[in-house]
Amino acid sequence: MASNPRSGGSKKGPTKGSGGKNKRSLQGRGPTPKAEDRVYHKAHKTAAAKKASSANQARRRKKENGPNMVAGRNSVLEALREDVPATAMYVAGRIDSDDRVREAITLATKRGISMLEASKPDLDRLTDDAIHQGIALQIPPYDYAEPRDLLEVAADRAEAPLLVALDGITDPRNLGAIVRSAAAFGGHGVIIPERRAASMTAAAWKTSAGAAARIKVAQVVNLARAIDELKKQNVFVVGLDMDGEVELPELTFSRDPLCIVVGSEGKGISRLIADKCDQIVSIPIAATTESLNAGIAAAVSLYEVARTRRG
Repeated sequence: MASNPRSGGSKKGPTKGSGGKNKRSLQGRGPTPKAEDRVYHKAHKTAAAKKASSANQARRRKKENGPNMVAGRNSVLEALREDVPATAMYVAGRIDSDDRVREAITLATKRGISMLEASKPDLDRLTDDAIHQGIALQIPPYDYAEPRDLLEVAADRAEAPLLVALDGITDPRNLGAIVRSAAAFGGHGVIIPERRAASMTAAAWKTSAGAAARIKVAQVVNLARAIDELKKQNVFVVGLDMDGEVELPELTFSRDPLCIVVGSEGKGISRLIADKCDQIVSIPIAATTESLNAGIAAAVSLYEVARTRRG
């Protein structure tokens, strides 16, 4: 005889109702977590990557805006010879002294730079584990100017402003070389963006060969807006590009207030910045040469403008 479905006599158990035995399984589990809160979801990994990138950028900005360390005997000696500003020199307690160390100590003493004894672990920490050879030099944060300060320098000299703006230059040695060229050819300052660009680190100071102490560098949050402000001050803006509208010797703005925009070797000037320029100018070079280093291109352009102004 078949068993009654409600009697519970079946080996399979009751087929209708739970009798309250599974009450917990009927309770709600709350709202579904957001995609970025689910560990295995793609959105979670994307959010984590963005967070890590922001943290890295914050650390980089903190490092750039804080003291900069020059490590190694040759590097420290070169920085001291080029009068790179320094606040302290750290020397290992039992350093194996040679001619470089002795000269570095002599130069630091003459300049009144504080000399501090440090252990190897301290030097490792101060230099981010760089090869310091028992000696390191602390460079203070660079005191950036504003673009209007550069215009004031030109006004004080009763000269037409001559500025250089850098778009995408990430090598501090290129920055230092351009600062040096600007000082050599009558420039009144260099403008750099705050992000994704080289800043005035010890490497830039060294490459400038002391020129960074004689010419101002302005740092701006937004280069495009800075160019707009310069144009409001009647400054002509020209960009360097191998496909320029005119060649450099034919530039008609040389005697006017002028800002030369130099882009990176690989990508050149960005489209946004190029659209802001009053004119795109090329440097005539041999067909066998693809392009010029950014530092050299800036130097050639500054020389040509200086030559025209003297003429």
